[in-house]
Amino acid sequence: MKVYEGKDVRNLAVVGHGKCGKTSLVAAMLYTAGVTSRLTSVDEGNTITDFDEEEIERKVTISTGVAFLEWKKRKVNLLDTPGFNIFMNDTKLSMVAADAALVVVDAAAGVEVQTEKVWQFAEEYQLPRALVINKLDRENTSFDRALGSIHEVFGRQAVPIQLPLGSEKDFRGVIDLITMKAYQYTPGGQGKGEPVEIPGDLVAAAEKAHEQLVEMVAEGKDELMEEFFEQGTLSPERLLEGLQEAIRERRLYPVLCSSATLNIGTDLILDFIVDHFPRATDRGQVWGKVGEQEVSRRVADDEPASIYVFKTMADPFAGRVSYFKVMSGVVKNDANLQNSRTDVVERLAHIGCPRGKEIVPVTELHAGDIGVVAKLKDTLTGDTLYDRSAPIAYPKVKLPEPSIAYAITPKTRQDEDRMGMAIQKILEEDPSLRFYRDPQTKEFLLAGSGQQQVEVVVSKLNKRYGVQVELRAPKIPYRETIRATAEAHGRHKKQTGGHGQFGDCKIRMSPLPRGQGFEFVNNIFGGAIPKQFIPAVEKGILEAAEEGFLAGYPVVDFKVELYDGAYHEVDSSELSFKLAARKAFRLAMQQAQPALLEPIMNVEIHVPAEFAGDIMGDINSRRGRVTGMDVKGNMQIIRAQVPMAEMLTYQNDLTSMTQARGSFTMEFSHYDFVPPHIAEKIIAQARAAREGAAEEEE
Repeated sequence: MKVYEGKDVRNLAVVGHGKCGKTSLVAAMLYTAGVTSRLTSVDEGNTITDFDEEEIERKVTISTGVAFLEWKKRKVNLLDTPGFNIFMNDTKLSMVAADAALVVVDAAAGVEVQTEKVWQFAEEYQLPRALVINKLDRENTSFDRALGSIHEVFGRQAVPIQLPLGSEKDFRGVIDLITMKAYQYTPGGQGKGEPVEIPGDLVAAAEKAHEQLVEMVAEGKDELMEEFFEQGTLSPERLLEGLQEAIRERRLYPVLCSSATLNIGTDLILDFIVDHFPRATDRGQVWGKVGEQEVSRRVADDEPASIYVFKTMADPFAGRVSYFKVMSGVVKNDANLQNSRTDVVERLAHIGCPRGKEIVPVTELHAGDIGVVAKLKDTLTGDTLYDRSAPIAYPKVKLPEPSIAYAITPKTRQDEDRMGMAIQKILEEDPSLRFYRDPQTKEFLLAGSGQQQVEVVVSKLNKRYGVQVELRAPKIPYRETIRATAEAHGRHKKQTGGHGQFGDCKIRMSPLPRGQGFEFVNNIFGGAIPKQFIPAVEKGILEAAEEGFLAGYPVVDFKVELYDGAYHEVDSSELSFKLAARKAFRLAMQQAQPALLEPIMNVEIHVPAEFAGDIMGDINSRRGRVTGMDVKGNMQIIRAQVPMAEMLTYQNDLTSMTQARGSFTMEFSHYDFVPPHIAEKIIAQARAAREGAAEEEE
């Protein structure tokens, strides 16, 4: 394969709301550029960038697909990103490798929830943008209505550089407002337009849109403004030059037209990408750290080599596949680079350019280009690899913590043995997932951004690794405690043939402040209980506390004082005192006003301002307490403390309340008392479950 210099490379993230046609547009571009021999489609499940089994089955992009094409002697790297909320973290991780973003908008739906979210990501990464109004051939679509939606959300800086020829089923081409030429296409054809005259009924609209474009371009620069006032317009050369500058400075966001499934407008979109979007080396310099010191690198071939890994794929056959961007220098085949996180030196054997699941071999990659390599030993998403003579670590993308967790249990012993390793490989692919064991409930939990993301993991475990698991809502890690002080006398006495059993202890139990756990005080004087049996008393109390008293949940935040007892020279033993202590503990619990505790979570919710009132009302209905509010742009940030038991279905509820425009994170804060009427139900359920289990054993 031909080696391209950074100045001839364009890195483009294709982003937008789910089902707006991103994958279809990428498929159309690949076909028009001659990469595929036919126009592939999502419905047929044969697109280059949606190659995973789950993506083909569900007909949605779950993980970013990367593919390159060659157009006008330039190389274009396309990142086909997910568009649904629960897979948005993958989009954010991948956009770090892009130098521009093509925002796809459905001509019928206009700007949708995730369109706004990916726009925010592009703002965060300071990416130049253009918008494509897609699906203009469908029923009930309107270019003007979609453009109005874009203006309403993103402002007047979104300026059309094309108008559609025809509408709905008669959509057949586009008018280029820069050159004032029209192009007509064969539906489902090669994607290359035939120049035609602008139809008479569209000349006035095209001239008006051209004037508006000229005005918008001239507004941003004094010398262009002067030329515009003197001549009343700008020459095509000056218009082109001014537009390119406005795009790269993120002052204007051009709007284009297409029908990806009919392959209309594709060649003009490719021309636009190559002619107007920044070259991979135009970023100038990138920043990283060496220890705590900030350092910079130019995106240039004469700098020391460094790469940033933005995506990892676990292939059952090829092993770990790492997608990377060359941040500086030239990376050659068989290069040895050091990992900034692990200090391990990795050999990049058989580097290539990604085209879906295919790796096209290449001898070297220049600064700004995107590549892929298999079988790196200890490199994960977010890692930096560098030439050992010039260390650097580029900042990792920060992702929100998972908002929903499910208990996961293997179906068979064989599944249990293989589950850990299989999940570990999936976690390498998706850093937004978490897998851990709850130390309190002893359950294995799989946490993600939403139910569908976790279900995809379960499906992958089965199809890819042959591991079958079951999902269910996690248990709430309730606790028990006491509210009052109590004294109790526990005696264990058993006489059989030979040695008997005898243990006798008196304890005083009192509550401790929340979070203090357990405290044991030995106040035995005069040898009422020999020293060697004291640890057995403590152990007996701890074991009884672990089993709980009210509902089988561990007892916490209490102090036990051992102040008296008795022993027998022959019959006393550690076991006897342990059993005596358990009896004393249960007797003391009866008098100490036992109560149930529940985990309270710190919750942070991000919603558009118009939903803030509904959200706060909902928090109150969940026994929550709002602790603070902030405003960030047009988003309201609500902070609250809510019982964990009330948050198990919150992901789905928030989605329906905010039309999928809200998101939230939560983490554990503290334990607090469960209200009596709720505690009664929990205790009754726990007792019924224990009785049921006891009957089964019988």
